[in-house]
Amino acid sequence: MTDRMDKRAVADALEQIAAFMELKGENLFRVRTFRTVARVVGGLPGTLREALDDGSLAATKGVGPATLEVINELAGAGRSVLLEELRGQVAPGLVEMLAISGLGVAKIRQIHDTLGIDSLPDLEAAASDGRLAALPRFGQKTADNIRKSIGFLRQASAFRLAHHAAEEARTLVEALGRVPGVLEAIAAGEVRRRCEVVRELVIVLVAEVPAAEIFTRLGQVPGVHEFAGQDERHVTLRFVGGTSAQIIVTPPVNAGAVLAQATGSETHLRELETRAAARGCSLRGAALWRGSEFVPTPDEPALYQALGLAWVPPEMREGTGEIAAAVAGQLPSLLVEGDLRGFLHCHTNYSDGSNSVEELARGVQAAGYEWIGITDHSQAAAYAGGLSPDDLRRQADEIADVAARMPGFRILHGIEADILADGALDYDDDVLARLDFVIGSIHSRFNLSGPEMTNRVLTALDHPCLGILGHPTGRLLLSRDAYAIDLERIFVKAGRLGVAIEINADPHRLDLDWRVLRSARAHGVMISIGSDAHNLAGLANVPYGVGIARKGWLGAGEVLNTRDADGFLAFVRARRA
Repeated sequence: MTDRMDKRAVADALEQIAAFMELKGENLFRVRTFRTVARVVGGLPGTLREALDDGSLAATKGVGPATLEVINELAGAGRSVLLEELRGQVAPGLVEMLAISGLGVAKIRQIHDTLGIDSLPDLEAAASDGRLAALPRFGQKTADNIRKSIGFLRQASAFRLAHHAAEEARTLVEALGRVPGVLEAIAAGEVRRRCEVVRELVIVLVAEVPAAEIFTRLGQVPGVHEFAGQDERHVTLRFVGGTSAQIIVTPPVNAGAVLAQATGSETHLRELETRAAARGCSLRGAALWRGSEFVPTPDEPALYQALGLAWVPPEMREGTGEIAAAVAGQLPSLLVEGDLRGFLHCHTNYSDGSNSVEELARGVQAAGYEWIGITDHSQAAAYAGGLSPDDLRRQADEIADVAARMPGFRILHGIEADILADGALDYDDDVLARLDFVIGSIHSRFNLSGPEMTNRVLTALDHPCLGILGHPTGRLLLSRDAYAIDLERIFVKAGRLGVAIEINADPHRLDLDWRVLRSARAHGVMISIGSDAHNLAGLANVPYGVGIARKGWLGAGEVLNTRDADGFLAFVRARRA
């Protein structure tokens, strides 16, 4: 049987059902169930069809007969009667409003019932003309924040998250690489530079036949909907599913120069052009020339070598000093995924994860790691099933039992403790001291002022049990801005005290931002890479965290979980004495 919808599309549909139900005021348990199952479906390690056929999805905690029926309907027919009924009962614009920071269901209902507003344009108008500010419990500040959030949403709609873009690019590379005459298909642009968000997909096709013949054959690729902007070497393809991509065709003799130009960034390319000019060369027409002589560049190293440079890894090509470093022979040896020995920041079914301690540990071991650091949510995170002290004791016993059956693999017991509004860590000190390590994260009160938020985190850093500061700016890419915080002050204190700061590898976060990583390291801050995994599929988050580390010029010695378990524990426990 062929599914009409893939797991990502089904997960999105389940999220829509949950949102419609919430706006209708239906049972919150039912709403949470659909959201949990959406996460489960989106995180399946294989295909949706495999999970349905082998019964593994039906056996997953939280997936009941009702949700399974909806999933089967979506997969088989590409539609859901329940979703269509809900769409007829709730205006789509109200669901879009849920994406606005600080605008919950109660306020959306108030806006709709009082002002009759059911679309984002009407909401933006009401925020501008004073009607929204006049509502009870709103005011001008709330209206201004809503107007700002609408603008943010509008801007964000032009981008894709890194993992979505990478998945689309992989699909295109596989399909276009099979076109007759194509020797190789390569994802370029922002995907290749491993940017956190992607505006455009760019695919380079290295072909042994003229570009015109390749374009003709591209028209026969299943799913191609239309061509746009075609010229001698370029065409934009639009596919039935909504994906679009710029396709660039090059002969092998020129593949290096074309790939470099298709990868970018603009600043990096300008600096390459300046370097070429200084050596009597030019980069024009996607080729390298020495006067009127064409210089073959069959690969990128040949291009950089012709310019007297070491090859610059794509992640570094952002115009932040990489050309000068290449000239001086000072490009760093960047972190690679295989350098990581420990798997950090993961949630089990004790809180809001969907796998048991043993399932997660065995999956991480099978992926090649030497140790795992379990960190469920703390008790203040009641919305995520945060653990009580008694829950922590039960989990410690289970971890010891599982570890006894996994010789040669270490399971460390940690917690992701909420940093409370006053900077205190969740739990009493004696509870925290019993744990192997503590990640401290902010999950509430994001609207504090910059000085208040900075002091909150600075206070948390003073706690001797805090080993890692988790997702330190709280951003959710294309959804929520980073909260106001003075990162330089955080870096200074974290470096002095020996607290690591996380790159949260969840593609929705990728926090810390790569642009500040060199500053953090300059202050002596150790960086950890945390998957923020809520199931085994979260193993796939790690490469995105590694990509951010590479964009920030980090090597293996600057990343905490490249150490063995004893080395990691020595770092996070150094202050406890």
